[in-house]
Amino acid sequence: MIVSRFPYPLDKGDKLRAYYQLRELSKTHCVTLVALTDVKVDGTALKHVEEFCEQLRIIPLTQLSKISQMALCIFSNLPFQVGYFYSNRANRIIKQLIKENDFKIVYNQLIRTAEYTKNIHHVPKVIDYMDALSMGIKRRIELQPLYKKWLFKSEARRLVKYEREIFDYFEHATIISEQDKKLIQHPDARHIACIPNGIDESFFNYPSQQKDVELVFTGNLSYPPNIEASKYLVEQLLPSFPGCKLLISGSSPAPAVKELANSTVELTGWVDDIRSSYARGKLFVAPMFIGTGMQNKLLEAMAMGLPCITTSLANDAIKGIHGTHIFVADTRDEFIQTIQELLENEELRTEIGQNAKDYVQQNFSWEVSTRKLVGLFH
Repeated sequence: MIVSRFPYPLDKGDKLRAYYQLRELSKTHCVTLVALTDVKVDGTALKHVEEFCEQLRIIPLTQLSKISQMALCIFSNLPFQVGYFYSNRANRIIKQLIKENDFKIVYNQLIRTAEYTKNIHHVPKVIDYMDALSMGIKRRIELQPLYKKWLFKSEARRLVKYEREIFDYFEHATIISEQDKKLIQHPDARHIACIPNGIDESFFNYPSQQKDVELVFTGNLSYPPNIEASKYLVEQLLPSFPGCKLLISGSSPAPAVKELANSTVELTGWVDDIRSSYARGKLFVAPMFIGTGMQNKLLEAMAMGLPCITTSLANDAIKGIHGTHIFVADTRDEFIQTIQELLENEELRTEIGQNAKDYVQQNFSWEVSTRKLVGLFH
């Protein structure tokens, strides 16, 4: 199993997916994990991961390697983020590991790791696109200053081409949702298997507590879609609810997010147990207008019985029924109207929260989704 980031702490979607898949795979397989990393891995993170591995190789990505490989991408069609996560040293280590071990399957998470194994043909390989990275970049183009737009347009074109071409190098491909599968521009993309995310059982059993804020939003707060969602909450929605408090929790808040904090907006940054943030709110509001994949923040909030309001874009991967499991809003007026209705109706909040919890419990399990992945391995 090859991942582009060490899968702990669980502060990014790809790390969360890798961690729980690794945990489930280790129950039935002997797993060698190769984890690239551009940050130092501390002892606590190491303890959380090494128990699931027969072998664990952590390969630091040096600044020189990242810069030089990205520079080489200028003269090729490789996406810059593929270059960022490629190093000659990592390539040698991975090739040597495959040569010395009788692996039955090589599992690559994200196309960022595909260059390491695409030309290995004596071992079956599975690539997890996770989501359509090309569309994620496309949706961010309009948010960029003029001097950056060309770079994002170039990267989007490169990713579309690479996502299409890399498909043919692997025996199987997986992705997080039907929505993202439709965005992979390969004639046989229908054969990509949808492997959704799951929710850890601990989210279903967290004790209830006093609600001291009306609205909650969580996520990696350096990720552009989450930055935009935070700004939208504070600038477009909160002024319509005088006296309401908003809690924003998540790792690595960008400067634009830090500026939002005030007497009615509490910014916690990283919290050791994100469940404590969900438990404080009456509503979870996620105005996600860009980005791809499945929003685990929504699954987590729903698993804790918290009524959720989000966009059609974010709900498309979850497929909750509007007004039954979740509320969908795509305009400022729709968000305001739905928030007001739910804040005024505690009975409705309780009903939707329970429906949401039941829906996630029945449809999103790491054990079930990883079993489907193992089926592809066999």
